Amino acid sequence: MYHLLRKFSMFRKSSKQPQLDLFGSSKHLLTGKARDQYTDDQGWHNQFRKEIVSRIDEDLFQVLFDESMGAPNASISVLVGMMALKEGFGWSDGQLFEQCRFNLLARSALGLFNINDSVPTESTYYLFRKRLHEHARHKGEDLFQKTFADITQQQIKEFNVNGRSIRMDSKLIGSNSAYFSRYEIIHQVLVALYKSLSKAQCQRLSAEQLKELKALTEEEPGKTIYRSTREEITSRMQVLGLLIYKLLSLFRDQHNEAYTLLERVFHEQYKVADPKDSTKEQAVLLRPREEIKADSLQSPHDPDSAFRRKQDQQIKGYNVNLTETINDDGLNLITGIIVEKAHVSDVDFLKPAIEESMQVTDQPVDKVYVDGGYQSPEHDALCADIDIVYTGIQGAAGRYDLQLGPDGLIVTDTRTGERHKARLAKKIKTSKEDRWCIDTKQRRLYFGQQAIRAAHLRRQLGQRLKEEVHKRNNVEATIFQLVYHLRNNKSKYRGLIKQKIWATCRSLWINLVRIINFIKERYSGGDALCQRPAMISKMAV
Repeated sequence: MYHLLRKFSMFRKSSKQPQLDLFGSSKHLLTGKARDQYTDDQGWHNQFRKEIVSRIDEDLFQVLFDESMGAPNASISVLVGMMALKEGFGWSDGQLFEQCRFNLLARSALGLFNINDSVPTESTYYLFRKRLHEHARHKGEDLFQKTFADITQQQIKEFNVNGRSIRMDSKLIGSNSAYFSRYEIIHQVLVALYKSLSKAQCQRLSAEQLKELKALTEEEPGKTIYRSTREEITSRMQVLGLLIYKLLSLFRDQHNEAYTLLERVFHEQYKVADPKDSTKEQAVLLRPREEIKADSLQSPHDPDSAFRRKQDQQIKGYNVNLTETINDDGLNLITGIIVEKAHVSDVDFLKPAIEESMQVTDQPVDKVYVDGGYQSPEHDALCADIDIVYTGIQGAAGRYDLQLGPDGLIVTDTRTGERHKARLAKKIKTSKEDRWCIDTKQRRLYFGQQAIRAAHLRRQLGQRLKEEVHKRNNVEATIFQLVYHLRNNKSKYRGLIKQKIWATCRSLWINLVRIINFIKERYSGGDALCQRPAMISKMAV
């Protein structure tokens, strides 16, 4: 272990305090404007090295390596920096290695000042990413998110960023996989289990089961759906359900990924009938479509993705929530990025996003700017000391304005101006909350706590200045930059962990550009490279 720790210390020394070769130094090979640009302290490459690479705590990644695995043959800071560069410019893996080997600015950004300084090999880079992924999957610890928080915390302290006011927004991102029907999902996971079986395990299968499974491997499920009626597909799924039920029982000792996925699909798509009310052929029943949950498997190739319908948008993928500070005159930085499956609502992001921002900034949050999608009665007690500015309220405004005061509930008809004093009504058996009612000429109307709260929020929103409400809008530009390199709003990766790493790298890059522009505007007196977040992607291209 001593030798391992010694290697890590050597990596830090080599990446953060590089030794210049007078004959091989890139700086000494350049002249004129090229040398001026290369040595410019405000250049993106020098700021990248200062604000990201040099702030990386390599000790954090020691958990990925032990005496049996050994330390990587490259600096951890360089590997993390390469991942940030890749997402910052939207490069492919091939472009990343080409730029890092032949682009002097990219090499300088990573601390490779000499021509003969070697770039980590592809195998070292991919092995590092794999270990990051496996550690997050098995240990539940996101080292990349911790690195982002640590780097951002250092930047906030250095530039004195005020984190007492924040704003946030979310974005649905499609999965990098094709859309599959229920039949295709069932078919593919069943075939995947069969292909994972050894010859010895296949001997447990009956001749009939072997014949059926072999036929499935030769079938193209998309063509089967095209040629069949809905009733025929439903009947076929019912038959496959019984086959899956038998296979799961037969291979209970199988604990590989294929078995786990098939078991998940079976419980999501089927239910086991009561033995008293069914025959052997009817022991497994196909669930009705309305019983299928949003977090059910959407693709065998991306098991983490989920389904979400938002207004007229349907997404099979992920939901990304971004939080940033609000300073009218100072520097604004992203303080938190949360990635979950698409079915997770914006309401569920508010509490963890506020807590994450407070932890990174080490400051209390006084004011939060969000849209109506984050609104929930659960947040009233949670955010009692925080002023939450909603820029809208979901749903149309009702006809009646409700105001609860010491004298009771006053109901005002916004059309006629008529005012009613409501009286307490009998509580609903399934609820402990009070409700009120009034009698109109047409009917008796009831009002619950949710309607009273919505009316209060609408009055509160109407009393706020437009300038204050509009402060949330700029976060939409940040969201635009986050997904700038995506095509058709679809991710380049599969799996929740990879989505988190991508979003974290993009956030590091956006913060870097803001710091560069802030330094140019405040300390140099020169023109900023870009005045608006919408221009971030064009920086350093």
